[in-house]
Amino acid sequence: MTTMEEYLISAKNGFPERSCYIIAEAGVNHNGDISIAKKLIDAAKESGADAVKFQTFKTEEIVCKNTKKAQYQIENTGKTGSQYDLIKSLELEENDFIELKRYSVDKGITFLSTPFDQQSADLLDEINVPLFKIPSGEITNIPLLEHIGKKHKPVILSTGMSTLGDIEDAISALNSSGTENITLLHCTSSYPAPFSSVNLSAMATLRYAFRLPIGYSDHTEGITIPIAAAALGAAVIEKHFTLDKKQPGPDHKTSLEPDELKAMVEAIRNVEISMGNGIKKPDDTEKENVLVVRKSLVAKRDIMKNSVLSEDDVTVKRPGSGIPPKYYPEIIGKKTKAEIKKDELIKWFQIEP
Repeated sequence: MTTMEEYLISAKNGFPERSCYIIAEAGVNHNGDISIAKKLIDAAKESGADAVKFQTFKTEEIVCKNTKKAQYQIENTGKTGSQYDLIKSLELEENDFIELKRYSVDKGITFLSTPFDQQSADLLDEINVPLFKIPSGEITNIPLLEHIGKKHKPVILSTGMSTLGDIEDAISALNSSGTENITLLHCTSSYPAPFSSVNLSAMATLRYAFRLPIGYSDHTEGITIPIAAAALGAAVIEKHFTLDKKQPGPDHKTSLEPDELKAMVEAIRNVEISMGNGIKKPDDTEKENVLVVRKSLVAKRDIMKNSVLSEDDVTVKRPGSGIPPKYYPEIIGKKTKAEIKKDELIKWFQIEP
């Protein structure tokens, strides 16, 4: 079985220097329309993301008919109707996911979807998704975790609203069912999440506590925080996006539009490149600037042959192609073997040892 780390590396389409797997989260921003879903796939591909992800569910299996909307759902879709009615309006058919998987393959981007119930997990397994993404809301749904664990595929597990104990229980359920290839995503399940709630330092806590790859699922506005998470070593970044924030629906307003998604991906890739190997040494791009910005020991005035160099004879100026300034104390008091003109670089052969 391919480990999560091996999968993430192999999925990067020949770019092994990339350490961060970027998931463009389309979610339910298709509003139940497969034609919009295909446009979201196009936008995700254009952005440079590694994968596009949707949500797969049977409404009657995941929410009671009289369940009230969450506050963010009320703010984005109004008070009328139940959560059941809202989610039902966003549900796609099984054949839609088969078609979207095929469309993604044709476009050259990995297709993923989050299952919210066992039947949906079975469907996604049948269409051969390469991994399972488990959302924060299902982290305590042990029966679903065990069902997914038996598929023996890599799992990405979001940890919003969770304690370390919740996460430990979820990992245990997956492990005992046969899945050990797990990546944890730190997450704040608030829509939008205030910057003060993000606590990116918890990524290090999760890494230390569970010794697993750690990533970040973002619900803040803008692209700043996922870029910061990438700089902190996130193995996976997940971010919601939409074609238009003004569309009706629960998640559009807190999602990125295509140009923002592309900017985020580009910024993360630049961060990855800039992280380097940690070895502190002059880069090749700096070497030509050494002569320009560094300085050398220079004659402050005309100096006759056989003169004893004093502080009145020597100064420090550009370029940096002569004797480095650190040797200033060593040449003071030395006798010159040749005449040195004012503003001329002092050379070792011009002075006695």
